[in-house]
Amino acid sequence: MKNLMKLKGVVFDFNGTLFWDTKIHNKAWDIFLKKEGVKISDKEKNDKIHGKNNTDILNALFSRQLSKTELDNFITEKEKIYQELCLQNDMRLAPGAEEFLNFLLVNRIPHTIATASGLENVNFYFRYLGLEIFFDQTKVIYNDGNILSKPNPQIFQKAIGSLGIIEKEALVFEDSIAGIIAAENAGVGRIIIVDSNDVDYSNWKYQIIKNFCEVDKKLFLLSA
Repeated sequence: MKNLMKLKGVVFDFNGTLFWDTKIHNKAWDIFLKKEGVKISDKEKNDKIHGKNNTDILNALFSRQLSKTELDNFITEKEKIYQELCLQNDMRLAPGAEEFLNFLLVNRIPHTIATASGLENVNFYFRYLGLEIFFDQTKVIYNDGNILSKPNPQIFQKAIGSLGIIEKEALVFEDSIAGIIAAENAGVGRIIIVDSNDVDYSNWKYQIIKNFCEVDKKLFLLSA
């Protein structure tokens, strides 16, 4: 329990963590890749896609370094499919997320998002999920073309730095294997796994939640 006193801020992964869209992303990738004659399983998506940025994903899937024009066109096409699928569904934040985010706001606990999504999707989420109520978009760390893919810790290090705290003072919420390893590599104070897609997390001993109401709020009050 000694780490509880050190927690001073929160970093959320977004896709599959705050917004449970893994199945939508998988479907969007299936539609996009079918056009390109590529097929991968959901298990392969967990290993090759989730938590990583589009540039690394696409270069790996096509087994070559794509040109900037190719990457830009592929990313635009795939994300257009993804956003259209999102709008066909009932877009909402994860169970218990709004209550938990309101708790962070009321208690002035610094928090932000660290996402492998690009700006086109970050803007989309702020528009359709009302994220401006809970987050300062200028502090959101996203894939701007210069962020290394998880499991590299860079994205979490940048997010934690934007909160004005050090790694050991941060709690990270993650759902992807690459993201969990990235948080470990960053040396964060605590990791909580959000099980939004029934992934096998048996290799880890962290708390696993399916609802943000399961998070012990005393953990943050102790560190305030």
